[in-house]
Amino acid sequence: MKRREFITLLGGAAAAWPLAARTQQSDRVRRIGVLMATAADEDQEAGLGAFLQALKQLGWVEGRNVQQIAPGLVRVAVFRDAELTAGIGQFAVIQSVASALGVEVSAINMPDAGEIERAVDSFTQSPNGGLILTTSAKAVVHRDLIIALAARYKLPMITYRRYYVARGALISYGYNFIEQFELAAGYVDRILKGAKPAELPVQAPTKYELAINLKTAKALGLAVPLSLLAIADEVIE
Repeated sequence: MKRREFITLLGGAAAAWPLAARTQQSDRVRRIGVLMATAADEDQEAGLGAFLQALKQLGWVEGRNVQQIAPGLVRVAVFRDAELTAGIGQFAVIQSVASALGVEVSAINMPDAGEIERAVDSFTQSPNGGLILTTSAKAVVHRDLIIALAARYKLPMITYRRYYVARGALISYGYNFIEQFELAAGYVDRILKGAKPAELPVQAPTKYELAINLKTAKALGLAVPLSLLAIADEVIE
């Protein structure tokens, strides 16, 4: 679901609640997760500001009765493959938005299992941390270790594929993996019919999925907002 659709859904739902019901529930702190599709820029920051202002006008004030899904998180370690241009680029995008969110970001390279364990152990020496797993072949190779470390140290982790959430990660938001193979078949078809590979356009994914593991959330002591569960493509219980 696009950000605009999510904001419309959430804002519309809040506006529809009777004022009395909102007053009765004002003493409860709700948690809202905002999924941003791209890196921070002026439009994104302005949009987020407008979103928070609209919530405030509807009676939801950040810090009083509304919070992000892991409100205590202030540090994030990002698993990336530093040998790949994509790995460097993904980390740079995450870095670019971290300061605006008040989050300190550090990188964990993945040369081997021993280095991964040492890096995560070192990261957990300070509290209030979380993990981000970016896409790479090394992420797949070390998937079981990384998920096990997240569970051992009780670290919330977001990934790019539902595959990891099914194995214990907290949440994923990313492309539909099966669709990638379907799109690849289309490319092959065009090449076999005479198209020149160099002239074929770069094709971006059209399907994105949100998956949440409630069992993991419970183990971490996190309450997943109903608004986030409502837009999830899959909820694992």
